[in-house]
Amino acid sequence: MLTERATAAVADEAPALAGEEPRFLNRELSWLHFNRRVLAEAANTSYPLLERLRFLSISGTNLDEFFMVRVAGLRGQQLRKIEDRSIDGLTPSQQLPLITAKADALMADQQALWRELHAALGEHAIRVLELYEITRDEGSELERFFAEQLLPIITPQALDPAHPFPFIPNLGMSILFELKRKADGEAVRELIMLPAALPRFYQFDEARPRFVALETVLRYFSEALFPGFEVVGSAAFRVVRDSDIEIEEEAEDLVRYFRSAIKRRRRGRVIRLEAESAIPPELASLIARELGGDDAMISETDGLLGIADLAQIVDIDLPELKFEPYTPRFPERVREHDGDCFAAIREKDIVVHHPYESFDVVLAFLRQAAGDPDVLAIKQTLYRAGKQGAVIRALCDAAEAGKSVTAVVELKARFEEEQNLHWAAQLERSGVQVVYGFIELKTHAKISLVVRREGKAIRSYCHFGTGNYHPVTARIYTDLSFFTADPQLAAEAAEVFNYITGYIEPQRLEQLAIGPLNLREKLYALIDREIANASAGKPSGIWAKMNALSNRGVIDKLYEASAAGVPIRLIVRGVCCLRPGVPGLSDTIEVKSIIGRFLEHSRVWAFANCAAMPGARTEVYISSADWMSRNLDRRVEYALPLRNPTVHDQVLEQVMLANLLDDEQSWEMLPDGTYRKVVPGKRPFNLHTYFMTNPSLSGRGESLGEGGAVPKLTLHRRG
Repeated sequence: MLTERATAAVADEAPALAGEEPRFLNRELSWLHFNRRVLAEAANTSYPLLERLRFLSISGTNLDEFFMVRVAGLRGQQLRKIEDRSIDGLTPSQQLPLITAKADALMADQQALWRELHAALGEHAIRVLELYEITRDEGSELERFFAEQLLPIITPQALDPAHPFPFIPNLGMSILFELKRKADGEAVRELIMLPAALPRFYQFDEARPRFVALETVLRYFSEALFPGFEVVGSAAFRVVRDSDIEIEEEAEDLVRYFRSAIKRRRRGRVIRLEAESAIPPELASLIARELGGDDAMISETDGLLGIADLAQIVDIDLPELKFEPYTPRFPERVREHDGDCFAAIREKDIVVHHPYESFDVVLAFLRQAAGDPDVLAIKQTLYRAGKQGAVIRALCDAAEAGKSVTAVVELKARFEEEQNLHWAAQLERSGVQVVYGFIELKTHAKISLVVRREGKAIRSYCHFGTGNYHPVTARIYTDLSFFTADPQLAAEAAEVFNYITGYIEPQRLEQLAIGPLNLREKLYALIDREIANASAGKPSGIWAKMNALSNRGVIDKLYEASAAGVPIRLIVRGVCCLRPGVPGLSDTIEVKSIIGRFLEHSRVWAFANCAAMPGARTEVYISSADWMSRNLDRRVEYALPLRNPTVHDQVLEQVMLANLLDDEQSWEMLPDGTYRKVVPGKRPFNLHTYFMTNPSLSGRGESLGEGGAVPKLTLHRRG
């Protein structure tokens, strides 16, 4: 169960309503609220200890990226005197102080939780040693490490008029020493940057894990570092820089532009300076000024800088302190055809639920296409493919085998730009036709198209995903893969590729909705239909699952639906700018967030469409898009209706319903934007446990009642 402190911290995050509330919640504060829910998982005492530490590390990584991108954007607007207002009516100058206060409070709670987890780790003989805890034997081992590995890399630098302040890269950590020369008592300041080439923590013994941070090692050997000086004091600090890359419309060569931009990113504007509390205020201001961040947000802590680096400790091999290992199942439908993906898809559309069912089926699909002499062409989008190149290797093999292979590589995928440039070069060397898409749009749709000769006919096979072609994240993100040989969908997928590669707008889209062409209009039309049904006294309802909801137009449309009496239940993992349950505004809207072992990433939309009436059926879509402005207006996205009855029912009556039923990992959103942990009922239901313990989407197992089947989703009118 959650500790009272962590739960209270989540509840206290958002400001209370006062007077006439705005119709929308602030996006940045909503994001901070989300990261609070992540931090609350680190306080969940029912989790194994190292998994709690993992969530603490994730909350640190999240916060770093938040400052590198979102806060950096607001700061840039403020400096350029751009006073564009947020969805809740605040200027950048009004938002930044609120963000700073909330972020500082979040960091303080991270440190408090780290102290708690640090003590708990000690009970399992896992130690992160402080300076005074290092024994003589440990000191001897550290001395070898210091002399052989650390000392040759570091470069102490005096801070005086003869030595300009060194450049410190994004997320770089340094330690500042206050020294006094023994010969004459003169004060000297020396700075040492921690080398990024070494892990943050030195590990002594894998059998009995003990760690020491590099800054502690430097302090331990400070006399050896500075002979002839007395160490008066020291303080570590860390720099967070603006790391977003803005695309210039006049960029003539996108690849060359990004190679240059990635290098510039290391030198982005300083947004936040994090320092140990021992650092004198005038020194913190000096550092900020020297680094070009006079107005940088400065925060001090008496704990551990760089909470994200705790991921290194999580990786130690102590399975008893982690979740029980889970091995995804390979889809039975493909096994029944002796691993022949094309035969299985030809027989019937297939939906695969990751990570419960293995991403290996996607790799098998591409590998089979690469090795099949009857396959003529492969077309593939790549947004985030990760560092493991299984997908890339399959595409390269296909091209080297003489097939026509086209890869749409999105260079603008944030923090994946460098990796994607690497993959693009490798693909091109193998003969793949690499396309970078639009300058002003990101290609975020996840589509794979395989064209195969079968006798005298040509048949196409498609894969549509809600997640990336990323073998690593596919083990921890929940996503859906849809495989089909439907000729109409294949033709429409081909039109989407032509749109991306040749700017040829699709003319015959009957099933797919594509952003930014008609995705918003399609979504509005689906909501309008529910409004019309409710107004006519017919059953209505909207159930949707996504990562974020922040678009003003969509929220207004949902408010309109609520005013008409449409029951709306939303599962929004992260940012949500809609206010649920506000009388006269959103009475019929419920919002919850699910945070647990796996990261909920799939996008699913369901619209009642008079489902309770004869001959009508709830309409279900899977999508690559969240309900955000960037997804609807500035990205190539898709939404796909599930027409196959079996697939339709699997997604609606199992995936969607299980998300709605979960009461062990769910947070209920309140009208003021705060969240309250859902109290489990008499028969608690854990979404992730259910799908881990049921063999497939067929609903077999005993997680939900004596019969073992997932209950049917039923419509109801409120009031």
